[in-house]
Amino acid sequence: MNPQPTGLSRADVERLADIIMMMQRCFVQHLSEELSLGQVSFPQFFLLGHIAAGESLSMTEIAEKMSHTTAAATGLVDRLENLGYVERMHASDDRRKVLVRITDKGETLVGRIREGIVSKLSLVTEILEPQEQTTWLRIYEKIHHHITCSQQN
Repeated sequence: MNPQPTGLSRADVERLADIIMMMQRCFVQHLSEELSLGQVSFPQFFLLGHIAAGESLSMTEIAEKMSHTTAAATGLVDRLENLGYVERMHASDDRRKVLVRITDKGETLVGRIREGIVSKLSLVTEILEPQEQTTWLRIYEKIHHHITCSQQN
């Protein structure tokens, strides 16, 4: 059984869950509209995000980051390559190793979608006082750290 957070009742935690689900629906709906313009699915966009964060990834690294099989990752890469968002290349140190990197077109798509998210978040922050904005950021950073550390273990 999970311990109850200090100061919050079960009803408070349930209310927080409802709020988070509603916020997710709003942001996911907007993201879905943006993704449809680029003709990519959520998994394809998440893969683009992983690839955009670095120079290039091997198919094995992509499969690991996406929690997919290598075959499923290959299908995602194939579709993104056909759309011109990524390209395959051979590693300079091992020609058998295939690397995937994002193209300028892919960078543009990720940048446009990210800017849409930033715009929506900017509108949300306008309703908060400066201290609340700072607190909100610190809370999300703490949650992000906890989640990413939990996934690595």
